Amino acid sequence: MDFKDPLDEMTGGIASGGSSEGGAEVELGHLPVMAGEVLETLAPRPGSLQIDATLGGAGHAERALEASSPDGRLLGLDADPAAIARSARRLARFGDRVVLRQVNFERLAEVAPAAGFGQVDGLLLDLGLSSFQLVDVERGFGFRAGGRLDMRFDTSRGRSAADLLASYDQKELTALFSRYGEEPFSGRIARTIVETRSHSPVETAEQLAALVERAVPAPKARRTHPATRVFQALRIAVNDELGALEAGLAASLVLLRPGGRLVVLSYHSLEDRIVKRFIAAEQRGCVCPPEVPVCVCGRSPKLRSLGKSRTPSDEEVAANPRSRSARLRGAERLAA
Repeated sequence: MDFKDPLDEMTGGIASGGSSEGGAEVELGHLPVMAGEVLETLAPRPGSLQIDATLGGAGHAERALEASSPDGRLLGLDADPAAIARSARRLARFGDRVVLRQVNFERLAEVAPAAGFGQVDGLLLDLGLSSFQLVDVERGFGFRAGGRLDMRFDTSRGRSAADLLASYDQKELTALFSRYGEEPFSGRIARTIVETRSHSPVETAEQLAALVERAVPAPKARRTHPATRVFQALRIAVNDELGALEAGLAASLVLLRPGGRLVVLSYHSLEDRIVKRFIAAEQRGCVCPPEVPVCVCGRSPKLRSLGKSRTPSDEEVAANPRSRSARLRGAERLAA
């Protein structure tokens, strides 16, 4: 196995998703989301080159390597050094068929060719948060686990969520919660945060969750905690997740050889909207205005959609409730 130290020259940016999976996670009841559907859509085969750009616990990567035996190879990326360490242990049996890099997948177009994956047969982006990250009290990703509000995938880079909460004014916080969390009570929550921090800093997940719960009217029935959207918004902002997603999708057009498969698992509407529009635009090709009778842009289609989006089965949601919001989209690279 080719595994570079997280502190070497390939270490990169801030954002990376992580799938809800992992070797130890299986023992703890955490499972890779839509594992069968992902493998079916990627369709890895012996000798193929695959990229898992969001390793998490490497559950999807392990299945791709098994399906591409005996000589298929895989490049695995994750910004979280803990995810890389777990994946290295889980995938050790595949030896040099695996190459791991601790790096933000927004640098995919640069990192993959340098690692020997300039033209590949499959690329997976699983944008979900790792189960390990959710329960890590040192990271503050989840209000149930608590802990300091950090939320960075790579804790050596960028600003923490606590820093944003301390420095953004009420208008900026309102815009952040509205844009990235689609939170209907953004203004009320932002005002409460600003009022609270004037006498006590908001530094832990428990503090923020309680504060949001106090600021938001209690509905008659509630499926999720009222702070869910706020935590989502902060995590996206801290890690520039949407910017990374757009960069990763653009890189797929360069890296996938004709017939290569792009598979994306998203977990909220902001991500899915970007993926859906990207595939539709690259399937259409031409960007000429409708009033132009003949195409003059010369832009040809680059992708073929692999059908409508897919969601987890009822059985999977029952076994793994965290999968309930997942949506899978796939596309195939067309010849240039």
